[in-house]
Amino acid sequence: MSVLTEVSEDGKLTISIKGRFDFAKHQAFRETYEKRKLSAVVVDLKEATYLDSSALGMLLLLRDHAGGEDSDIRVINSSTDVRKILAISNFDKLFDIT
Repeated sequence: MSVLTEVSEDGKLTISIKGRFDFAKHQAFRETYEKRKLSAVVVDLKEATYLDSSALGMLLLLRDHAGGEDSDIRVINSSTDVRKILAISNFDKLFDIT
């Protein structure tokens, strides 16, 4: 599967994306969080090879579900190209990106 999840003992959800992060992953991505009460979320893009505008929309939907401005969401292990896309889209102001 190309969208993997792990929940730590303290309730932190980690979502790992493998391959292209695009509309084809929309349903699988939503299913990782939609029925959970989220304390903190980590989106691991270590194995993501591509990110498009639908992926940006999915991240925004996750942020809304997790509490909007009060949410605790980190995007980690993004490649240089993905980090550029996130910065151009001003997502570095909405998420903690490392």
